[in-house]
Amino acid sequence: MKEVNNNNNIIIPDITTIKFLFISGIISIIAGIASCGDGTTPGTPTDNTASISSDRYEGIPDTGLLPHNDSGNTIRYGQQLLLNTAYYIGPDGIKGHYLGNKMNCTNCHLDAGTRPYGFNFFETYKRYPQYRGREDRILTIAERVNNCIERPHSGTPMPADSDEMKAIVAYMKWVSENVDSEKYKGHIELQLPERAADPVAGAKIYVAQCASCHGSHGDGLWNSDSSTYVYPPLWGPQSYQAGSSLHRIVIAARFIKANMPHKIATWLKPALTDDEAVDVAAFINNDAENTRPHKNDNSIADYPNINVKPVDFQDPPFADTFTAAQHKFGPWQPIVSYHEAHNMKVIY
Repeated sequence: MKEVNNNNNIIIPDITTIKFLFISGIISIIAGIASCGDGTTPGTPTDNTASISSDRYEGIPDTGLLPHNDSGNTIRYGQQLLLNTAYYIGPDGIKGHYLGNKMNCTNCHLDAGTRPYGFNFFETYKRYPQYRGREDRILTIAERVNNCIERPHSGTPMPADSDEMKAIVAYMKWVSENVDSEKYKGHIELQLPERAADPVAGAKIYVAQCASCHGSHGDGLWNSDSSTYVYPPLWGPQSYQAGSSLHRIVIAARFIKANMPHKIATWLKPALTDDEAVDVAAFINNDAENTRPHKNDNSIADYPNINVKPVDFQDPPFADTFTAAQHKFGPWQPIVSYHEAHNMKVIY
């Protein structure tokens, strides 16, 4: 969930093709890859300790190599919290009730944050504390974790000194230790259209490519005991909140291009064109048709410093002359050109 400052043009920077090594072991997928309770005792998480993904990459550490001591056990617990978040800290969690829905962190942070172009954690620990424009202040890494718990998960903050927070942070640190963060940095290359994104065209793509997993009404697919999702909701009361990173069309389109449809697309061989990824992201995030939760506390606006507001963030006020609709759906190039001409930051 990054803010990417592109100062030259509207093409998202590309990254050198990643050399990869296949290792067996696929876990169930949620908006990419996520844990699933099917085949287990109701309410118990899937055992995902040894492997994360069908594809592993050089430099990404393997929890199976961790020592069985306090440090290793903490890191493994952090991984399981990401894979089975609802089980541990969801509405019916055995360690706390911090989430407001039953999605898991790995819904967005694919392969528990170890997939390139899947909101990975390769450089997260190294970047915090970090200034965040949405809050207009410096956040610690624990605060950033809670930011996700509060927004996409519609939850309440988890204590920074809890065993669960310590384990998640320890896992993020461990993931980043042996990864070339420059090699895996950023998002997949995406050429944004000169036209506005088209939710109507996106609806057709959704029916053809997405509905079989996420449902015709975007409400996802529960596992056998309804303790979490096999495939998560993409809108509706149990989905991610308005204002979350995936609610921004450019962010969502890059994620979709690199990872969706599941089991078909990869970042090395996307299944959708750039325009298709943008249009289906526009349909999913079209608030006029597909509603979603909003944050409880509206006393502080998102991006109170409008000078660091991303060009694809929909809520006014803006530091430019463009409408909320154009910020939401584009075309974004005129906004980018305006910001560049007025020496303003260009963030998407």
